[in-house]
Amino acid sequence: MIRTAITALLSHWRRHPLQLAGLFLGLALATALWSGVQAINAEARQSYDRAAAVLAQDRLDSLVARDGQHIGQQVFLDLRRAGWLVSPVLEGRWSHRGVPLRILGVDPFTLPAGSLPEAVADESRSGAFLSAEGLAFAAPQTVEELTRIGAPGLPPLAAAPGMAPGLLLVDIGTAQRLLRAGGEISRLLLAPEQPLRQRPLDEIAPGLIRQSPAEQADMGALTGSFHLNLTAFGFLSFAVGLFIVHSAIGLAFEQRRPVFRTLRALGLPLRLLVGLLAAEIMGFALIAGLAGIALGYVIAAALLPDVAATLRGLYGASVSGSLSLRPEWAVAGLGMALAGAGIAAAQSLWRLSRMPVLAPAQPRAWSRASARSLAWQTALAGLLALIALGAAVRGEGLVGGFVLLGALLLAAALALPGALAVALALGERLSKGVIAQWFWADTRQQLPGLSLALMALLLALSANIGVGTMVSSFRLAFTAWLDQRLPSELYVTGRTEEEARRLAEWLAPRTEALLPIWKIDGPLLGRPGEVYGVADHRTYPDNWPMIRGDASVWKSLARGKGVIVNEQLWRRAGLQLGDPVTLPGGATRPLIGVYADYGNTKGQAILGIADLLALYPGIDRRRYAIRTDPANVAALRSAIEDDFGLPADNMISQQEVKQVSLMVFERTFAVTAALNVLTMGVAGFAMFMSLLTLSTMRLPQLAPVWALGLTRGRLARLELLRAVLLALLTMALAVPVGLLLAWVLLSVINVEAFGWRLPMQLFPKDWLWLGALALIAAGLAAAWPAWRLARLAPVHLLKVFADER
Repeated sequence: MIRTAITALLSHWRRHPLQLAGLFLGLALATALWSGVQAINAEARQSYDRAAAVLAQDRLDSLVARDGQHIGQQVFLDLRRAGWLVSPVLEGRWSHRGVPLRILGVDPFTLPAGSLPEAVADESRSGAFLSAEGLAFAAPQTVEELTRIGAPGLPPLAAAPGMAPGLLLVDIGTAQRLLRAGGEISRLLLAPEQPLRQRPLDEIAPGLIRQSPAEQADMGALTGSFHLNLTAFGFLSFAVGLFIVHSAIGLAFEQRRPVFRTLRALGLPLRLLVGLLAAEIMGFALIAGLAGIALGYVIAAALLPDVAATLRGLYGASVSGSLSLRPEWAVAGLGMALAGAGIAAAQSLWRLSRMPVLAPAQPRAWSRASARSLAWQTALAGLLALIALGAAVRGEGLVGGFVLLGALLLAAALALPGALAVALALGERLSKGVIAQWFWADTRQQLPGLSLALMALLLALSANIGVGTMVSSFRLAFTAWLDQRLPSELYVTGRTEEEARRLAEWLAPRTEALLPIWKIDGPLLGRPGEVYGVADHRTYPDNWPMIRGDASVWKSLARGKGVIVNEQLWRRAGLQLGDPVTLPGGATRPLIGVYADYGNTKGQAILGIADLLALYPGIDRRRYAIRTDPANVAALRSAIEDDFGLPADNMISQQEVKQVSLMVFERTFAVTAALNVLTMGVAGFAMFMSLLTLSTMRLPQLAPVWALGLTRGRLARLELLRAVLLALLTMALAVPVGLLLAWVLLSVINVEAFGWRLPMQLFPKDWLWLGALALIAAGLAAAWPAWRLARLAPVHLLKVFADER
């Protein structure tokens, strides 16, 4: 009996191969989009872990300067003589031809045992590592890239598998030469086992403090919001894909009602029938899930270079551009496929298990069950709307923002069938003529079969409108902000401070103004930050947008009477004007202004240049911004190259800075745009599958109308019009939902994730294009079913009257 039941159930899929393909494709696409995003996140986290594990930074304490500055090499010698087992480390950024590198200089003689990566600790290479020429260890892909572009000044390169990409490990002497930091170190690593008796740290080096690994910058925490955004988008794509699966399973159950009745009448227990159907769905999910994981790998491999560029541009994080198949995301993807298929089939299985023995073949019984489901669906939409409202009023943090976002989208999707039913009933009431009234009534009757596809379309359209509005608003604000924040025509960096001083003297009579760009890196209110100094020049009051404070703050800065901070530090710390701001080293200044600082993830503070030099006299003074006539920039660069031999990498014009910044911006949203397009494609496919399957079930409704005189061609055109009309109504409802989504992204998620709020702007032309795209997608989805109806042999319509139903 079991074998007969299995054969009977599977025969349905043999007769409906397209429906089977839709079920597989839906599950595979949903799994692929989710797995692809998880694969990208897993690769990034692996890179962060590798970077943190170098020199055991994830488990060893460090000694760092209180003011965040470099430490003199003599301090290291004093500590060693006093019995402290410390090892010096110098770290900094170095770039060539647009390829940034993180230089890490170490002293292999004093490093704690087991700190070096295995590939670096090879004794056969230690001689070359310590030689005058030196040896630099890097990940194989980094060595390959540097070899390809050529990097003059670097020591010979050696590939070291297991190292983070973009990191160069060298002897500390070589690092001091490359970073032009002779006699300086960034921090001191503390060996885990120290002598029992030591002179107190405060006596030897009072400017140092002990820092645990947990207090050091954690790249995973810094980039957490970015990966959470990707995960949310992957989950949205997964949910849209599940609508296809739900639709295909629901229709398959409805088409097999006579089979269920016959099997039950022959004595198959209900529990066994439900178990066989559940096993069938899980078997399909297993196969489709494996295919989805393979497809997800391809998607992740295609998107990973853009993600790596985004993380490097925004956070300075080095992420490998190549992808590995990792069991954690592959198993998780398979689990999501099985769970998703189970959720999609749960409703149909539950309804089947609650019906009397012969009811499955009675359309009215299914209709009543569908009506009850719609009532529950509407109630659930109301509950989710209340949750969204509560999250908007009381929610806190990034989690609260995503609860608001998820509840809002799900409530809108679940409420869609009811809203469409009301609109169609209104159309029926306003229409005149028999055919028009039949069209509206018949369209309303098709809603239960099409509702899932339309809900998927609503989610995709809303996501496109919301994300598109956010990106376009961000682009306009960012471009205007760049124009204001980069008024100087040329930026130049001397190779040494002595060269920079001579360069400044040479430039002074040849330019309108020479503005120092001097800064220190150090903790600001408990988080990594930067402190800049600005000159007293009209460039700043004329160009810098202020969120709090007025133009007089620049005069106050020049007199050393306060500090201004960027928006993200201001929001994160909950500061008010007049509050004291603690600077690296312990000095405080009252807050007198707040400025917009889009694209920066760090807290930032600005002092007057004299105040900065008084607090941090050892600051790096090699960089300047030059105000001059834009027409003189090229000649000025040539003159600097001729007179000082300064490399081209040490000069960059205003246009080049803007171009690089905009390139980082565009690459930041390239992944989002790709996921947007994929989600739209999945929604279009869901609609196509629903229309195609329904077209085979609509003959009983169409045959009487055909018999009354409507031609097959006209019926086909009405089918086409029906799909376009439903897409149009869905688009009309998607606009307010998408705008709500954009508001949540700009005013809640963005503030919590990055610390700045962007002004929301509207782009009606984009909605028109998106609406046209939705109508075209709906028309294409309905075209084939309509074409089949137009060419349907009359005998099939006549059979409707002859067959007993």
